[in-house]
Amino acid sequence: MKHRAHLVITGVAAGFAALTASLPASAQTASTPSHPKTAWGDPDLTGAYAEFTTAPLERDPKLGDKEFFTPEEHAEFAKQRLSQAFADDETEPGTQADVHYNMETFQLSENEGVTSLNLRTSIVTQPKNGRIPPLTPAAAARRDARAEARKGHEFDGPEMRSLTERCIVWPSTLAPILPRGYNSNLQIFQSPGYVIIQGEMGDPRMVPTDGRALPSKLLPQWNGTSVGCWDGETFVVETAGFHPDTAWRNASENMRVTERFTRIDEDTLEYAFTVVDPDTWAEPWGGVYPLTDLGALLYEYACTEGNYGMANILSGERAVEKKPAQQ
Repeated sequence: MKHRAHLVITGVAAGFAALTASLPASAQTASTPSHPKTAWGDPDLTGAYAEFTTAPLERDPKLGDKEFFTPEEHAEFAKQRLSQAFADDETEPGTQADVHYNMETFQLSENEGVTSLNLRTSIVTQPKNGRIPPLTPAAAARRDARAEARKGHEFDGPEMRSLTERCIVWPSTLAPILPRGYNSNLQIFQSPGYVIIQGEMGDPRMVPTDGRALPSKLLPQWNGTSVGCWDGETFVVETAGFHPDTAWRNASENMRVTERFTRIDEDTLEYAFTVVDPDTWAEPWGGVYPLTDLGALLYEYACTEGNYGMANILSGERAVEKKPAQQ
């Protein structure tokens, strides 16, 4: 099967804005630009944004602590990265890799939208090597125990399938927000007292803006519990209380994420985040990348728990199990 990509190129202004957003504050203009406000006086973050950017999540170890490409280096890197994203995806008929949506028909690949230019060598900026810290022994043991519990039972029933496959929760707006395989877009709404972050796939996060503290006792939630406040032009969000089945990369229930949303220009928000979970990673880590104006509407993504996809997955496995008996 061929999964043919369709490229939507960002405009010059959007590209320049994304590049500017990727630079450290010292490299940007010293004056603070005047950005629009809401009718009630808060900085206006509303809009539909694409999360895709040329910077990978983690830095190539060969680059060491090199945080930024030169424009010439970036041009070559972006050319290679985008060519991989936009290339035909050849899969072998009859294999597991071939059992998926037809990307050409449904336009679901990474490039179906806006990909921002970004001089950074990685989204991760903390630690300095641009790579997510190693797991603690306890986290590695949790990961291995989960894998062992599922081994040989992956298709026993719906509860053994992933939450996304079951259409219960999608990681689109889970903190930290990171570019993913497809439909990595989000929309931000504002009303007096709240900012709503709605991913193209998944449930919205409704974040109060009054600066309240997180409750001392948190009931685990799929998206965690978020509270926010304004720090000048930046909206700061603190999230904790993640459900063990949705915490990022098998993090513990003690994971806390701090996010910062700042408007850079008309087409760009800077999204920065810090993740702290001493029970999972050897040290805190975080990063930054631009959210770029999508230039389009964000449409509803329909995924209903118990849909025909789940029935097909499980019935297919039951058919496989019957084959030995029939031979």
